[in-house]
Amino acid sequence: MGDSEKANRRNTIEMNGFSKDCLSTEKPKISDQETNAPSGFGVRHVQTLLLFFGLTVAYALRVNLSVAIVAMVDKTGTTGDFDHFDWSEQTKSVILSSFFWGYVVTQIPAGQLAQRVGAKVLLLFSLGICSTLAVLTPLFAHLGGSKLVIVLRIVQGLSQGFIFPSTHTLLSKWAPVSERGRLGTYCYAGAQFGTVVMLAISGFLASSPIGWPGIFYVSGAAGILWTVVWFFYGGNSPVEHGSISPEERDFIENSLGNQDHSKKIITPWKAILTSAPMIALTVAHCSHNWGFWTLLTEMPTFMKNVLELDIKSNALLSSLPYLVMWILSMIFSPISDFLINRQYLSRVISRKLFNTIGLWIPMAALLGLAFVPKGEKDLAIVLLTTAVGINSATYLGFQVNHIDLAPNHAGTMMGITNCAANIMSIIAPLIVGIVLQDATDPVQWRTVFYISAAIYFLGNLVFIILGKADIQPWNEPRPDKKDDDTEAAVPNNQNTTERVDHVD
Repeated sequence: MGDSEKANRRNTIEMNGFSKDCLSTEKPKISDQETNAPSGFGVRHVQTLLLFFGLTVAYALRVNLSVAIVAMVDKTGTTGDFDHFDWSEQTKSVILSSFFWGYVVTQIPAGQLAQRVGAKVLLLFSLGICSTLAVLTPLFAHLGGSKLVIVLRIVQGLSQGFIFPSTHTLLSKWAPVSERGRLGTYCYAGAQFGTVVMLAISGFLASSPIGWPGIFYVSGAAGILWTVVWFFYGGNSPVEHGSISPEERDFIENSLGNQDHSKKIITPWKAILTSAPMIALTVAHCSHNWGFWTLLTEMPTFMKNVLELDIKSNALLSSLPYLVMWILSMIFSPISDFLINRQYLSRVISRKLFNTIGLWIPMAALLGLAFVPKGEKDLAIVLLTTAVGINSATYLGFQVNHIDLAPNHAGTMMGITNCAANIMSIIAPLIVGIVLQDATDPVQWRTVFYISAAIYFLGNLVFIILGKADIQPWNEPRPDKKDDDTEAAVPNNQNTTERVDHVD
């Protein structure tokens, strides 16, 4: 190869921000990591599976009330001698949103606690408390009506506030960078799976001899079972796990790079809160939650009052969009990894592309849904399924972006964005309760869909403009003069390349 050709290759590499190895005849560094991965089903996969089922249970415990509340106020649609309640649309909206009143409170403390005391114990107590309270829900409703149910849901929200920050903290320790997109998606796909299962069986349980209380008994029992399994098999990190092989532990630790556990991680609050990429990530997360939880909490009501479906059909069809969402998340994830690992797309372009798919296609579906005539059930269901199902692309967009920007602070960052996002989860059902004076009026539902579509559009636009996917300078724990000198000794393009290529 001549000198001019070598110079051209070197210039091309520098222009694209890659190391020299990226255009050599050898495989890219990330492919080398995949080649060196221990074969077979490892402990990291066990942790992913446990987190998958943990989120399955968590979301079952969240959405159980969405279908149950339809049966709880319907004196003619269910069988058996069970309590029924005369709750207005506004009261139901308050009950459905009350979970998030507690949920937002513990988000940021959860991220800090996960860093300091370990995420395993936080998840154990979080789901253990929430599951026990689910079993007690029928009793609370009987004794105190809507007021006591609201209190119970607030406490459930407080307990579940630890789940996402803890899960992000665990993923930052267990998922090798070459597998982070896949393992992260497989883990968070549990949310859709739990939604699908709970919505699908809720109608049958409500119509069965155990009635609507059975919805809470079944979901609560599943959560208690999970906590027992997690106690014995869950782990905070590869270093602390007793049964992991040395080969797998070394593979994960070497893949994650500089993980100095002897250093105390000090949270750079000002840098995080004033970071433009972090602000964009927060806005995207907020917009996603508004639309997602509007549909999740209100879809059973829409199907009953506008599409005129019975409770059993309502529950099955309500679960369909989340089944599609779960399936598509398994499809989108390897596509994203393929595009990034083969360098067809940069990481930041991939994040923005999938975030756009996950927010703007649902936006278009909601606008279409606003004009569906009242009798067009099939078209309405197709649009609802599209609006929710395609949303899974955001798992490869904003959802994993916390770890892109700062893996050392991923749990805290998830706590911050999830706190802000779930304020939207509180407001959205309340706005629906104000807009819907008559839940059978398609024109009033049209306004609900307009609002969600507009928020989807603006949230993704901000992410496109300000979002990034490279590790931020404030990621490093306890930076000091010596660390700065060491960083300065490394050529800027080489340092950036190593950091960016070792995420996801």
